[in-house]
Amino acid sequence: MSDLTPAVGVVTIAVINAGVSEPSSTRLLADRTAQKTVDILEASGTTATVRSIDLGPLATDIAQSIVSGMLHAKVRAAMELLARADAVIAATPVYKAGISGLFKSFADLIDNDLLIATPVVLAATGGTGRHAMVVDDQLRPLFGFLRTIPVPTSLYAAPEDWASADLGRRIARAAQELSVMLRTGVGRQIADSNWNDHTHQFGGNAARAQRSLDDVDFTTDLMRLATGGSARPQADGPTDAR
Repeated sequence: MSDLTPAVGVVTIAVINAGVSEPSSTRLLADRTAQKTVDILEASGTTATVRSIDLGPLATDIAQSIVSGMLHAKVRAAMELLARADAVIAATPVYKAGISGLFKSFADLIDNDLLIATPVVLAATGGTGRHAMVVDDQLRPLFGFLRTIPVPTSLYAAPEDWASADLGRRIARAAQELSVMLRTGVGRQIADSNWNDHTHQFGGNAARAQRSLDDVDFTTDLMRLATGGSARPQADGPTDAR
């Protein structure tokens, strides 16, 4: 019996799947990881719900969102799902020795505040084992920039790995790491204690980072100029024009 006390009774795991083939090995890796995490959590008394974001059907919407600078409704719904998630499993295929362009395009649309201190499992699939380091070389810095908490174990599956018991052990290790973070609530504790010390994006779609006009200081020189006023308040009475 573990001595860890669950910090929450119900958690939500969001799966970002950039696989586009049918069937998809990327989707399979993500689903196996999610299911193993759910099994571990439920064995400890924590209920887990998995919500999937399949990027293939959103490809056109993602491209339009990037070009227009405004989130398409379906992309916005995906971001809202991420905002509500307690953890993320991010899985991408490897193309040309790099992560999927579709995955990167979606990541480019993620608000910088959206996933602060969110636990994440990083995963990728590829046609050869020679690209295994793509996960740590490219995915880990990307999610570090987003200020998430990636678990120590990265997952990568080449064709020969699917018949290996070692892949199952790595999946179990990553799932255990993610479940510990979720059961202790470490991500929420970090976000709660440090939120105000981060620089946040105005008008972001992160749940805690909402900004309104009430947050804007219109008395600064820059805001007075932006609203059509002068940089300095004019003194009362006539001025000496020279």
